[in-house]
Amino acid sequence: MSGLKYSRQREAVLIYLRSTNSHPTAENVYTEIRKEFPKISLGTVYRNLNLLVEQGEILRLNCGDGVEHYDATIQPHNHFICRQCGVVIDLEMVSIEQVDEEAKRNFAGRIDGHEIYFYGACEKCLKPFKSNGKRL
Repeated sequence: MSGLKYSRQREAVLIYLRSTNSHPTAENVYTEIRKEFPKISLGTVYRNLNLLVEQGEILRLNCGDGVEHYDATIQPHNHFICRQCGVVIDLEMVSIEQVDEEAKRNFAGRIDGHEIYFYGACEKCLKPFKSNGKRL
């Protein structure tokens, strides 16, 4: 976080995001940070999240649910989003960097990367259907 004045609140936001793989919303971050900083405002949490995104310390995810989620895992990876419960999960898989190469093949501009979201039903949401023999 070079060039920025040190902030205990910003550091707490970053530490929290690095401690979870739940891809929280700003409101979720606010709820957690208030445990340590009871007087912190939601606006301060949003400002710190935006600064951390601008500094490349965290990612902002637009998962199609109308709410931004945040992720401290900044190396390229893919996400799975459950259409039933809305959970966002890091998807472990081999690299699909060939997608960039395929996209570049017939594109005159510059491609710097990609974001891919996979959608469906998570294991937890499928469990009741599996036990009943029903398909979702």
